[in-house]
Amino acid sequence: MSGKIYKIVIAEAWAAAKAEGVFRGAPVDLADGFIHFSDAAQVRETAARHFAGQAGLLLVAFDAADLGPLKWEASRGGALFPHLYAPLNPALAVSETALPVGADGAHVFPAGIP
Repeated sequence: MSGKIYKIVIAEAWAAAKAEGVFRGAPVDLADGFIHFSDAAQVRETAARHFAGQAGLLLVAFDAADLGPLKWEASRGGALFPHLYAPLNPALAVSETALPVGADGAHVFPAGIP
């Protein structure tokens, strides 16, 4: 599978990763042994389930083809999610967008995310 995939990250952690030149993952990634990503159709639910009401986040987009060997593995309801079993080079990001919390408590996504 190819196309854009997304990682929701704490802005400060992403800034530190960019300064270091490597992102090893958030605590949940480190615990699971891989970096979790979502595709465009999955990322809103990922935000709602795992980051509800959390401010200070970024939505970082990547071209899946740039990340090397991704494993698309079954997760929520059997949907296939992209997982990276290696450290991530932050320079491969194609965009970084603030993911603010709206008045209704849900995250406000950029245009183009279904």
